[in-house]
Amino acid sequence: ALSSAEVSQKPAMAMPGGSQRRANLLKLHHRAIQFENFASSFSNTQLQQKLIQIFCEINQKEFSFEEVANPTIPGCKVIFEFGLADAEGFDYIDDEEAKKALNLLIKEHFHIIDFFCGIRYYKGDTEKKTPLKFDYYLLRTTYNRNNFEIQVHHERGPRYISPEDLTLFIFNKINEVSNRKVLRKKTNL
Repeated sequence: ALSSAEVSQKPAMAMPGGSQRRANLLKLHHRAIQFENFASSFSNTQLQQKLIQIFCEINQKEFSFEEVANPTIPGCKVIFEFGLADAEGFDYIDDEEAKKALNLLIKEHFHIIDFFCGIRYYKGDTEKKTPLKFDYYLLRTTYNRNNFEIQVHHERGPRYISPEDLTLFIFNKINEVSNRKVLRKKTNL
């Protein structure tokens, strides 16, 4: 993993083009509230491609709270909205954005990719859903020789899903879609 000094010296990678919010992303790195390190059996490019594909697939898909984490609100539905950092903001990862990013990853290698994660919560059945307050997270992912680090910063919201639960959800999704275990948690010594 890159040290804080190395990250500070390199431009913050969103995807190329634009100001890339360097100052805000450096603040995020220093204020991240959840760090997780993983060993990966995939190359950095394969892992980045897999992550973008997974975020595209789960965007707008409805999950029961129990599928994501220990529910803090019984009977609640959860909907994720992942975006990829690009230029001045974050682009929602739909099929078109995923295709664009996957093509770019074939041509270029990135050590840092930033994502936005909005989590919407709804109580009740499909016909009478009541929206609750949403959570907003910023995620920085770093890639270094079969090592994957995710830094999670809770921007605002009630934290119905904790940063730890969000990280575990992403970790499980990556391993679920592969025919072998892709990520293993690294123990801190």
